[in-house]
Amino acid sequence: MDSAMIGKIEKAKRYAEEREQRIAFGMFQVTVQGNHRPHQVTFEQGKWACDCDFFAARGVCSHTMALERVLEGMLPALQEPAAQTAAR
Repeated sequence: MDSAMIGKIEKAKRYAEEREQRIAFGMFQVTVQGNHRPHQVTFEQGKWACDCDFFAARGVCSHTMALERVLEGMLPALQEPAAQTAAR
């Protein structure tokens, strides 16, 4: 392995360790495999969306709540977490 690659690996490790200061999710799309079929979940401008019927009716679903758990502490606090909204 050359010295340039070693430097990039070290930088990547540092960026990962400093994730709260260096990494901010703005938008992304994820496929979540449900019990019956895959669902497309998006996060954009601090808001979740899912193509499942439950999300369309309630504005929250198991797919979005699962991703909130997986990404806990990584997303900007632009909206109240869906799990808290659902608990009301």
